[in-house]
Amino acid sequence: MSNVIIYSTAICPYCVAAKNFLKSRGASYSEVRIDTDPAARAEMMEKTRRTSVPQIFINGTHVGGYDDMVALDRAGGLKPLLEAAP
Repeated sequence: MSNVIIYSTAICPYCVAAKNFLKSRGASYSEVRIDTDPAARAEMMEKTRRTSVPQIFINGTHVGGYDDMVALDRAGGLKPLLEAAP
């Protein structure tokens, strides 16, 4: 099973949508809350050069946000990432 990390905040509807989407694909994830941890926010921004959430990583690969992940799924690229070993 893959290693999925989601950088998120408590009030982000796209974060909720991303987590539900991953659950619907049978994927588990680790959530990193950047609204309660300034160091995590800085880490996310350094890794992604983005300030918006969610930011999703699968096995160390930056997938992007919710819309990026859905587009990747529609293109057939999400399933192989989720099925790959970390």
